Amino acid sequence: MTECLDFTVAIPTYNGESRLPELLERLRNQIDTENLTWEIIVVDNNSTDNTAAFVQAYQDNWQYPYPLKYCFEPKQGAAYARKRAVEEASGLLIGFLDDDNYPIGTWVQAAYAFAQKHPKAGAYGSQIHGDFEVEPPENFHKIASFLAITERGNEPHIYHPQMKMLPPGAGLVVRKQAWCENVPQQPVLNHKGREAGLASEDLEVVLHIQLGGWEIWYNPEMHVYHKIPAWRLQREYLILVFRCVGLSRYHLRMLRTKPWQRPLASLAYLVNDLRKIIIHALKYRGAINSDLIAACEKEFLVSSLISPFYIVKIKLFSNKL
Repeated sequence: MTECLDFTVAIPTYNGESRLPELLERLRNQIDTENLTWEIIVVDNNSTDNTAAFVQAYQDNWQYPYPLKYCFEPKQGAAYARKRAVEEASGLLIGFLDDDNYPIGTWVQAAYAFAQKHPKAGAYGSQIHGDFEVEPPENFHKIASFLAITERGNEPHIYHPQMKMLPPGAGLVVRKQAWCENVPQQPVLNHKGREAGLASEDLEVVLHIQLGGWEIWYNPEMHVYHKIPAWRLQREYLILVFRCVGLSRYHLRMLRTKPWQRPLASLAYLVNDLRKIIIHALKYRGAINSDLIAACEKEFLVSSLISPFYIVKIKLFSNKL
């Protein structure tokens, strides 16, 4: 029988050879963890670089009481990588850090302490700061949350269901019990990096946990710095992100809605999305081409409008879900 640990740090990575060194260095330098039993698991999500060899070299020289583990997940996508991490984890709590998420030295301790203080919290997110390679565009704060930048104050707070707001998967901590009891084995949403399609797989997981009766929280003591390279601020990439998130929106909306309410709710969302598109068009008129933030907002609104048709289409014809 596998020994239960206090905490697991799970690192889903795809071609993370160049990004993992700083993250593992930060985890080696965590403080105030002497009284915790914890581990680190790198989940290699079908990488084509030398990620496996890199982790092996680290393991060969690892001299810490908390083990560094490696596993390979061949199914491409963040949803499958996180699911595999949960299967492999021995921790009662699982903290997810993407390979470009760099935590401060007290992150593990703060994550564990929060769970002890809030026993009904099934999942809780970090305070995530952007570490930008280049200056972000004007008014970037309006869309920062789409890149998992989450600076929502210095006081912890609960995400009530009526808020329709949840923490991102970067820097997220979940109770393994809450995940295993509520998250379906087969994910519907799955993000595959730059490949167009569906996203928001992290929100799907957290929403299932919330619907299962667990509390969802924001813990500002868990500081994480999210490295944002220049290419992630380019117009083409940002438009793609907003398209994927928008196309995924119908599924999340329907998870929040009782089955008997869904036909009427679908119509109401359709009308409201169309209304927002018209208002947006009137507000910005010809500025879409020059205003990147406005262009992203338009892409999100249009993709939200067509989301139900897109999901039905791929369910019927593509067998992707």
